[in-house]
Amino acid sequence: MGRYLGPSCRLCRREGVKLYLKGEKCYTDKCPLVKRNFAPGQHGQEKKKLTQYAMQLREKQKLKRYYGILEEQFVRYYEKAERMKGITGENLLQLLERRLDNVVYRLGFAVSRAQARQLVSHGHIEVNGKKVDIPSYLVKPGDVISIKESSRSMELIKNNLEMGRNVPDWLELNRDAFEGRVISMPRREHIDLPVQEHLIVELYSK
Repeated sequence: MGRYLGPSCRLCRREGVKLYLKGEKCYTDKCPLVKRNFAPGQHGQEKKKLTQYAMQLREKQKLKRYYGILEEQFVRYYEKAERMKGITGENLLQLLERRLDNVVYRLGFAVSRAQARQLVSHGHIEVNGKKVDIPSYLVKPGDVISIKESSRSMELIKNNLEMGRNVPDWLELNRDAFEGRVISMPRREHIDLPVQEHLIVELYSK
């Protein structure tokens, strides 16, 4: 499975927004984006006027980096979103939000999507009582996502839950039971990402 292995904070600086790729560090003043709020590289501080294509490309790159997926997989999500009923951009966001690694992150079991992906891949997560180790697994309303019983003593997971991050309205969390439930499909108003998805649709529609 391909994934980005370079410096995570460099991606946040490139996009100009926090992508929350480094967990707890992203919530503190140690975040490099706080210290150096400009793009990396020797020309990073230069102000450039972006073309329409450049803005569309930046939105696509930003969305890919939020969810930690590479180009080929992103294209498959877009093609699937295009075939669904409704607005393509919103369909795309809904598919990405329904990924199991994202749901584990949204429930607060992990402090970043990368950490959530690792928890899923290492077999610590169950869906409806059965182990699922595929980060891209798509959840649906009624699914119960829980920490495997033998993994509930992990200090990492306990500490993450104690942070008490907000859980989106389409999910429901029971901290004491180490489980969450999908209560509805995620809608655009539930997804708090500063992304202009219509620009991504324009990019792929050319």
